[in-house]
This record gives sequence, structure tokens and C-alpha cells, in this order.
Amino acid sequence: MKHQLLSERRFFGEFLGAPEPAPSEVLPISQTPNDFAERMRRLALPRLRYLAARDQAWWLDRVPFFDVERERIWVFWRRVLHTAHHRTQLTVYLRLLERAAPATYGPTADVTWAGADPTNTVEAAGRR
Repeated sequence: MKHQLLSERRFFGEFLGAPEPAPSEVLPISQTPNDFAERMRRLALPRLRYLAARDQAWWLDRVPFFDVERERIWVFWRRVLHTAHHRTQLTVYLRLLERAAPATYGPTADVTWAGADPTNTVEAAGRR
């Protein structure tokens, strides 16, 4: 979780030019999973405003990315995929520890409730 927050700070600041807090201000004081999640949310809001204000030319401009140049849109999607990779790692770790995995965009497939309709079968995948 430390790596996720610190690497996002570097990524958005260095590669996309977003205004970012000093590295010493990135990590939460109390380092519980909930504190990390809340800190990520608070750091994401100004980034969202910054990125939403950029025009198409900015997104298509080529920028340095480590030792190569890429369009900013490519660099941004690289970050999205990197974050998904970390989310997968943390989910596996939590499940190995028999802990609940936090939802990304709704309940995870291993959570059930009255009225749940998970897509775990071919039949379920065919519903409209």
C-alpha cells in the first residue's frame, strides 16, 4: 500500500505533470488499510480535477516515460493497468489470510446477499 501511494505520487507528478504534495506528505500517519484507502481517495480528487481540465492535444502530446517517449494517454492507461495489478496482488494476499477483499465497483464475487445474481455460470452470463 505504501508503494501504491508513493508510486502514484511520482507517476502523476513526474509523467503527467499534476501538482502533487511533497513525498513526505503522501503516506497516512496511521497506516491501517482504511487509512491507506482514505488517503488514496483524498489524493485522487485533485488529480481528477487536473486531468479533467486537460484538452485532447494535451492527452496526445508525447512525453518522457522513463527512457522512452509515449503519448500521455498511453502513459495514463499504463498507470491504470499498474494499479489493477496492485489491486490483484492485495486481493490475493487478503484472501490467503482469510480476510475480506474490499469491493472495487460493487461487491466481490465471493460476497452474497439476498437478491444477489453473480455471474458464475454460463446461464448467468447470458442474462440481459
